[in-house]
Amino acid sequence: MKLLIADDSAMMRERIKNQVKNFDDVTIVGEAGNGKIAMEMIRDFTPDLLILDLHMPEMGGMEVLKKVREARMKMKVCILTNYAYPQYKTRCLKLGADYFLNKSDDFEKTNILIANLLKEE
Repeated sequence: MKLLIADDSAMMRERIKNQVKNFDDVTIVGEAGNGKIAMEMIRDFTPDLLILDLHMPEMGGMEVLKKVREARMKMKVCILTNYAYPQYKTRCLKLGADYFLNKSDDFEKTNILIANLLKEE
């Protein structure tokens, strides 16, 4: 599985990479610190899973999500955010997010999510 991480926090990208390193079948194809770079990497690497923060410079996560879905890209999208308000969750799911996780409460669930996606392959 090819994974792309898009989060403006280098520390959060590191935490995600540490979570993922236990999975032999997951390759991190890129890291983006803003939405514009995330879109470039999505086009270049066509990841199977995009872990996406909502609030990033240059282009926010919702805009990235909208563009990904408008382009009918088949990747799974997991929103991982500190802004896990119900209105954001509702909007992201309507835009086509597959998962919506709170960085504070749900971070460990990324392991479960990835394990389940690997089983589906």
